[in-house]
Amino acid sequence: MADITRRTFILSSAGLLGSCLLPRAIWAAGIGAPRGPAWAASPGDEALAPREQLLFDFGWRFSLGNGADPNKDFGYGFGQGDFSKTGSFKIATSAFNDSGWHALDLPHDWAVELPFVHDDSGDDDTRLTSHGYKPLGRRFPDTSVGWYRREFEIPESDRGRRIWIEFDGAMRNVALFVNGCFIGQHDDGYTPFRFDLSDFLNYGGKNYVVLRVDASFGDGWFYEGAGIYRHVWLTKMDPVHLGRWESVVRSTIKDQSAALELATIVQNDGEQPADASLEWTIIDAEGRTVAQATSPAQSIAANASGHYQATASISNPALWSPDEPHLYAAIVKVVVGGSVRDGERVPFGIRTAVFDPDHGFFLNGKPLKIQGTCNHQDHAGVGAALPDRLQSFRVSVLQGMGCNAVRTSHNMPTPEWVEACDRMGMLMMCETRHMSSSPSGLQQLETMVKRYRNSPSIIIWSIGNEEWILQEGEMAKEGERIAATMVERCHELDPTRVVSAAVNGNNEQGVSNSLDIIGFNYHLEFPDKFHAEHPKRAVFGSETSSAIATRGEYKTDKTKYTVSSYDGVVPWGESPEQWWTFYGSRDWLAGGFAWTGFDYRGEPTPYGWPSISSQFGIVDLCGFPKDYYYYYKAWWTKAPSLHVFPHWNWAGKEGQQIPVWVYTNLDEVELLLNGKSLGIKQVPRLGHVQWDVTYAPGVIEARGRRNGQTVLVERRETTGPARKLRLAADRAEIDADGQDVSMITVDVLDDHGRPVPTANHALSFRVSGAGKLIGVGNGDPNSHESDKGSKRALFNGLAQLIVQSTGQAGAIHIEAVSEDSAAPSISSASLVVKTKKTSAAVKRVS
Repeated sequence: MADITRRTFILSSAGLLGSCLLPRAIWAAGIGAPRGPAWAASPGDEALAPREQLLFDFGWRFSLGNGADPNKDFGYGFGQGDFSKTGSFKIATSAFNDSGWHALDLPHDWAVELPFVHDDSGDDDTRLTSHGYKPLGRRFPDTSVGWYRREFEIPESDRGRRIWIEFDGAMRNVALFVNGCFIGQHDDGYTPFRFDLSDFLNYGGKNYVVLRVDASFGDGWFYEGAGIYRHVWLTKMDPVHLGRWESVVRSTIKDQSAALELATIVQNDGEQPADASLEWTIIDAEGRTVAQATSPAQSIAANASGHYQATASISNPALWSPDEPHLYAAIVKVVVGGSVRDGERVPFGIRTAVFDPDHGFFLNGKPLKIQGTCNHQDHAGVGAALPDRLQSFRVSVLQGMGCNAVRTSHNMPTPEWVEACDRMGMLMMCETRHMSSSPSGLQQLETMVKRYRNSPSIIIWSIGNEEWILQEGEMAKEGERIAATMVERCHELDPTRVVSAAVNGNNEQGVSNSLDIIGFNYHLEFPDKFHAEHPKRAVFGSETSSAIATRGEYKTDKTKYTVSSYDGVVPWGESPEQWWTFYGSRDWLAGGFAWTGFDYRGEPTPYGWPSISSQFGIVDLCGFPKDYYYYYKAWWTKAPSLHVFPHWNWAGKEGQQIPVWVYTNLDEVELLLNGKSLGIKQVPRLGHVQWDVTYAPGVIEARGRRNGQTVLVERRETTGPARKLRLAADRAEIDADGQDVSMITVDVLDDHGRPVPTANHALSFRVSGAGKLIGVGNGDPNSHESDKGSKRALFNGLAQLIVQSTGQAGAIHIEAVSEDSAAPSISSASLVVKTKKTSAAVKRVS
């Protein structure tokens, strides 16, 4: 692609197989369906038959293998004959007895079930420290290989169809066997992959699928999990069918209408030529038809494909934005001889996005600061195997503080994370894992772009993170060429979005020379100078802040491995106030992404063992806010906001000075102690106010005023001892589909019903009825309690349970009991979450 297109940051899609310049507009599209992959038929789309998309998550069996001893690995590799004859792999036949294996449903991350191991051997990227002290790697063969097995039936009526098994992701090296036959391998942990099983199936009878998953090697330097941690699908299609992720909807807006350019590829896997035409129907969020189009018939030879295009228009389109994430869908059908042979639903959105070097980021022609966070993909209790509902829960937590964008650090995200952002109005910087123009690197990049190029939430493709060797090292020139090839490929597949990378440096050479827009990691000394010297290049903060804090702690204590909530930072980072004052006050900066939204496993900072997770999060591993969550809420939202901290339980510190801070976007704050005013302070823009208060038990009260009128009041009271546990569900009713979850918060109250913020009591939980407990957490970065047990201590007053339905309508009964012998007077708590059957459930493999 010509150099000018990488410098003007203005890309368009006049032709779906090429690109040209379109002044000041970047057009994009797409959302994911609430259930199932975005490209699949949604429940109720019977008209798209005969394609079937069946969830293959339920009814699996699992066993650990061994990466060193074949005798402990079901004989795999004992000799050299495993692959000598097709059909000879007995573990994937009826002859094998898996009754000793553990029954489970997917997604599944076996790493989160493993014990923590103190081992700091190796360098920073390879030692267990970075990966959360879980025993994975070639030095831990007993826990680095897992086997999955499932029996299933295929009806005789499916003979003649193409049948695929599709994996959204598995960590990391996968070997697949079906009915004794070796089918294939996949060796990266983040891209989806599939295999055509059509020739290997027993139609009208039982079939056996087996996967050996080897997590001895990782893709990143952070916690990645192990196993089949994303969904699995069984897809049945006619031999004449749409190509995978080939259907594209692109839009341009002019006056009061949106012109749609539609394109796809039809594959003929049959033995005879086929004359295939396409029918396109565009529907809005209510299911109303708003446009239609056809693509004329083409003759497609056997084992060949045909490219199709069409155009349509929508009058007065509803634009997608964070405030109003309006969605459309294109229903595309393949017609041969008057009958529908295949079809799919392609969700999309209509919006414009442009990065301007002088004025920052514009969405739908309006300036919008990127108020973003970087995030890994793990959560308390479940590791990397997140239920779908947990993705939208995490988005809502971030939106609560005004976050409008996320960066998928540092890998292709799971589909449900992208789909949640599309549905809920969260912008995204979508990042590939492997920065390379090798065949493998380009394949990963291509898969990511094709999979998500219809998603309106995505505004930036990122080709890498902090590749120092390619940026400033001996390979800087090679880095420029590698990046140029990757950028070129992004433009070929999607000429509607800019391409960038996260660069920890001055962006003056190497990879940066090939990027559309410039991302700075940290280093506030660089952007002003860069902007002055390169005024035609748009700039944003690809990774910023790295503030650290332990939720509920107000003193840095190296003996407890905790960090104070008063502006803790690492040497390379900035406090929330420092970085946002910089990026929020310069119009030409598009905004940035703070490291990180959520705490995550691995990279324990600033301490190593016994810390097992990071402390960078604005919220902890459970999603419980730390205090500086409310700094962002004050300056990233328009509604009045007021937050005072710390808590006011400081027994033994009577007469000592306690710093009291207030985050607010109001004009001024008055602070009172036990009803006595300690003064009024004006609130600096993008700043905070603070007092040093002589501690006395009672109440501190912050009164926030605007235009002289009290708008908000917040209090912190000295509480009594813990007396009664409390359970609260984020949703009191969930779907009885075996997948939906309710997030349960546990805290403890004193005699007056006030939460005790310093409580750390040991608890146990019982879950019965139409649900099960799938994970526990408390946000403590030093806790070595099991995420999969039925016990968890409160940490600074809070804990979390994740309860999942089991497929039956009814009620889930949840009980929490104190096991703290030092506090026997704490009463238990109980809660009921209802489960309901829904017609929208995804079809499953029986």
